[in-house]
Formats: sequence, structure tokens, C-alpha cells
Amino acid sequence: MSELSHKGWIDKAAAIRFRDKAFIDGKFVAARSGRTFASINPATGESLAEVASCGEEDVDRAVASARRAFVSGSWSRSTPAHRKEVLLRLAQLLRENLQELALLESLDMGKLVADAATIDVPGSAGIFQWYAEAIDKLYDEVAPTGSGDLVLVRREPLGVVGAVVPWNFPLDMATWKCAPALAAGNSVVLKPAEQSPFSALRLAELAMEAGLPAGVLNVVPGLGETAGQALGRHMDVDCLAFTGSTAVGKMFLQYSGQSNMKQVWLETGGKSPNLVFADCGNLDAAADMAAFGIFFNQGEVCSANSRLLVQRSVKDAMVEKLAARAAATQPGDPLDPASKMGALVDARHAANVMRFVEAGKKTARLVTGGDQVTVNGRGSFVQPTIFDNVSPQDTIAREEIFGPVLSVIAFDDEDEALRIANDSVYGLAASLWTDSLSRAHRIAERLHAGTVSVNTVDALSPMTPFGGFKQSGFGRDLSLHALDKYTALKTTWIKY
Repeated sequence: MSELSHKGWIDKAAAIRFRDKAFIDGKFVAARSGRTFASINPATGESLAEVASCGEEDVDRAVASARRAFVSGSWSRSTPAHRKEVLLRLAQLLRENLQELALLESLDMGKLVADAATIDVPGSAGIFQWYAEAIDKLYDEVAPTGSGDLVLVRREPLGVVGAVVPWNFPLDMATWKCAPALAAGNSVVLKPAEQSPFSALRLAELAMEAGLPAGVLNVVPGLGETAGQALGRHMDVDCLAFTGSTAVGKMFLQYSGQSNMKQVWLETGGKSPNLVFADCGNLDAAADMAAFGIFFNQGEVCSANSRLLVQRSVKDAMVEKLAARAAATQPGDPLDPASKMGALVDARHAANVMRFVEAGKKTARLVTGGDQVTVNGRGSFVQPTIFDNVSPQDTIAREEIFGPVLSVIAFDDEDEALRIANDSVYGLAASLWTDSLSRAHRIAERLHAGTVSVNTVDALSPMTPFGGFKQSGFGRDLSLHALDKYTALKTTWIKY
């Protein structure tokens, strides 16, 4: 279904319809202020649409709608079997509208449409299906009290969940928050990133088509400092889930303390290490996945393996292999299935990535890349870039760049590798390559990261929790553990 030619995708893009208003109480509505913001295609610099820019009044409307829906019980007190049925229909609708959703992702934030069509949209449908299938298989508890007492421990939905999601995987990240929150019976107010509102708005429309009651899923596009802050400070939001930068995550913690002490669950920045030991028997596989781990999605991945730590005896061979792979991964038109890398999300972000590249040129050896380029004379594209001889203290080895920039650092032994890998304010993910099972266990145990991938990179699944330590945040997306964020345990003690 997704196997279109370059011209086929261009033709479909020309005919696509953008939902440009907020979605509140089951309807598309303009912002009360009448304000809009331009959504720009980063591959061309052209405006796609003027989108409703929601403010505090619009967030109030959305939260009130969500609360009414929750109190009514139309969704919150419906049976798990009913919620399962609706979310399964939504998963199917995502699959039926795959090409449209893939185009919305690509046009909005510059990612390869082929990746969106084969990874992002099918993955989102799969996650809705997974939580739909899971929700009627969770059992409550009976506490082991003495005779004469019956103590029930039940998992109940929290109420109104605010979800603030980033632009790098717009539909995926919305799904990671909405699927478990909705499956548990909550109402949701979703704020997509201003750079990428369209797939979230289409998701809400499809959810209504699937049978979700009005008000259960609302979408408020807008700026972070207006719509995002209003959601974070709102006195009637019970829980806020956020994926984005560490700096903004800290702001949401402040908003919680300044308002109603709402639960805040954060998945924030990363500077993930990828450790390659000399006993790795397949350096080609390690190089393939190291390149994927930093160049996929233009490096705009929170868990991107942006620090490559290589044992000194194989470091030069590894760098040579990576340089060849970077040469074959040059930016191209995101709508061309033959392209290997898309555009960065906007001109401002591309300029910020280039500031890191220029800093790297002063302290390390540039192996390949290092330039901002255009495709067909337009767009915010940055070449895949590799720096060698990077010091662990260099800026490019410590700060999250969120672009296709790899720092290669040599090490001599396990202890040195672990010291470098764990010397970060982040702890989201890590990878390691070795043919020694004992070393794999030993290193994985000592790496301070939420997910450790062995002989692969960035492994994840709906079946496994995703999240980090330290300033990468807390709480987990995916797996049954995600339901913990959106539910509370209620004890009912009955004497008889």
C-alpha cells in the first residue's frame, strides 16, 4: 500500500487536505483569539497551512470537554471489551489511511515518507492494537486479609490526561501517550508540537470515526509558551505526560508545583553511548547499526546513539566503515523513496545543529560531512557528519545535538568505556557490541540507562518499557508499565 513512486507521492501530496483547526468536544474549531501560525514544510520552506494557535481559553475549553466526557462515564466507565473494540477500529483506520498519515508526517517535519509509511504509521497502529488487546486482560487484586474482611484493590483511570508531544515522531509519540491513557479509560487533551500538528488532528478525527465519544480526545495545536504552559498549569488536569527537551521538562515540573500538583511524567533528552569492543566479530554489522543509530530520522531521535565508543585496536577500521556508510546516506527529497535522509525540522534547528558542527571542527577531526546543504535548491538539510578523536569533555560529546552528528571516542578497557559512557547527565539508552556473553551481561548491568541494546541499537517494542534515568526523565512509555502513569490504585475494605 505504501509502495508509491516519487511522482506518486508528489501527486498525493498535491491533493492532501490539512486539518488546520483545534479539535475540541468532537468538532474542529478555530482558536478563540483567531490567531494562527504557519506550518512550514522544511524540505521546501513553503507554508503548508495556517493552523489555529490555541491559548489559555482554548485549553480551558478542551479540558472542560475532557472532564465532562470523563464524568459522564461514556468512556471511563465503559467495559474494557468496549474500549478494546473501539481502539481496534482506530488501529485499523490508521492502516487504511496509511499513505495520508505518512505524507502528513513527511510534509510537516521533513522525515522520509518511506520511513513514515513503513515504520511510523504501522508502528502507531500496532501500539493502539496492543493496548486494545491488553486492557481486557488486566485483573484487579484481592488483598490477603483475615476472615471477616474483603479488601479489593482496583486500578482506576485518573481523569483528564494532558499530553505534550514532540515533532520528531509526531504520530508515534502521540500514540505512545494516547493509546495507554485511552485504554485505561481516561480523557486526553493532546498538544502536538507547533512544527507538526497535522497527524495529531487527523488522529482525533479518526478516533471519532472509530467510535470514541466526543470530548474523550481533544487536540490543541499551539505554541509551547501558550498552549503548552496553559495545559501544564491547568488546575483540572490530573496528569501530564511529556516527551521533549530536558529544559522544557523541568518547566512542567514547576507548572505542577505552581498549580494542582498534577502528576508529571517526563521522557526527555539523551546522549546515548554505543560501545564497540574488539571482540565484536562482525564490525560490518556494528557499523551498519551505528550509522542507523545516528542518521535515522536525520538524527532527530531522543535515544540516538550519538556517542560511539570504540576499543582502540578496532577504532580506525570502524571509522573507515562508518565514513563509507555516511557517504551513502546523503540527504534527498523526503518524498523520493530512493532518498536516504530527509530534512531537519526547520531552519532554526538546522542552524543550531550547524553551531555544534562548527564547535566540533575546533576540537576534533572531521571525518566526513559537516555542511548544511539544499536539495533542489531548497530546504533545511544537514549532511551526515562524523567526528573522530573526540574528547569525552568536548561539547559535541556532552550536549544533545538532535541531528546527524556522530562523536567517535576511543577507549582501552571496560572500566574506561563505562566511565565515559556513564559520564553524562542523561541515561536514556545505550548499546554495546561484543561476542562475549559474560561481557554483555557485565557491561549491561553497569550501564546507567533505561534500555541497553546488545549487538543492536535502540531496541524497542510495545512489549518493553521505554524511558530513562537521570535527566532523561522518569516513568515509562510502552508495555503494561505505561498504564501505571494513567491509573491509580483504589483500596475498598469491606467488613462482613
